[in-house]
Amino acid sequence: MDPKAFSVGLSLVPGIGPAKFRRLLDALGSPEAVWKARPGHLAEAGIDRRTVESLIGVRSRIDLEREMQRLQRLSVQVITLEDDEYPHPLQNIADPPPVLYVRGKILPSDDLAVAIVGTRKPSIYGRQATELFARGLAENGVTVVSGLARGIDTFAHRAALEAKGRTLAVLGSGLDIIYPGENRKLAAEIAERGALVSEFPLGTKPDGVNFPRRNRIISGLSLASLIVEAGETSGALITAEFALEQGREVFAVPGNIFSPVSRGPNRLISEGAKPICGMEDLLEELKMESTVQQSAARCAIPESDSEAVVLRCLSHEPLHIDEVRRAVCLPISVVSSALTMLELKGLARQVGGMNYVKG
Repeated sequence: MDPKAFSVGLSLVPGIGPAKFRRLLDALGSPEAVWKARPGHLAEAGIDRRTVESLIGVRSRIDLEREMQRLQRLSVQVITLEDDEYPHPLQNIADPPPVLYVRGKILPSDDLAVAIVGTRKPSIYGRQATELFARGLAENGVTVVSGLARGIDTFAHRAALEAKGRTLAVLGSGLDIIYPGENRKLAAEIAERGALVSEFPLGTKPDGVNFPRRNRIISGLSLASLIVEAGETSGALITAEFALEQGREVFAVPGNIFSPVSRGPNRLISEGAKPICGMEDLLEELKMESTVQQSAARCAIPESDSEAVVLRCLSHEPLHIDEVRRAVCLPISVVSSALTMLELKGLARQVGGMNYVKG
């Protein structure tokens, strides 16, 4: 059986979110061990009685092989937190989803992404602004992330696709239940030229409680979030809050002071969000010139053997340059030069104190 089947099984258990999932793995070692554990062992791992009973109930009625076959029939890929394919930006948030369901494909280039979110009832101005920024980002090789909702989300996805760019849609339901229903065709197009993403297993309905959780993934996949139009209680503002908690940039499009859907972004600006008044502002904030140089460097500068060895040594956990040198058994001058070139190519990043991670 595919080892990922046990992660899928655990994702079906009500009450097991990212924190409990990680606690169980830390205590028992693997998703398979958790799935097969006796009730007493689960309780010893610090899991409450209700969740233990829920897990036992789910595993008694779920055929994991059949569930994996169902996913395969629907062309849904399972990506776990330990997989190389797991999106790097999302991996670095406080509570990354232990399991992602993906229809389509998430590419390494999608690490360069911006979320565009807003109201389900935009003004003409809001639609125009959304299409301008989504199209401009797509034309500059930036992936557009949104939530497939009516309004701003829909216009953002469509504009990115029309510009021949990539877009990711994060759902608050299982990937077999597209919500809203009128976006089924759009969802199919996104799956062909980007990806549909959810942390919720198949069959999960789009309940209201799912969408705040969904919003942390939208911001977590993105370097920055752009709020176009949003009322004072809009879910887009929840996305902005998550972005700030995750250490990501928050941008907002200034709006008409008399418009209810401008109150959200105008308030964000008053609280310190960066106002975006044109495509030039957005590209400048994203330092796109540096990004273009990195992309050119990836192609123009071939990897040497020393670069390849050093890159293999790096992970998403910070490693000091001295530890890198000891691991690869190369002179410090060679290691330093290799790290410099990898940084230029965007393949490595210094995170302070001569500590490095994969780019």
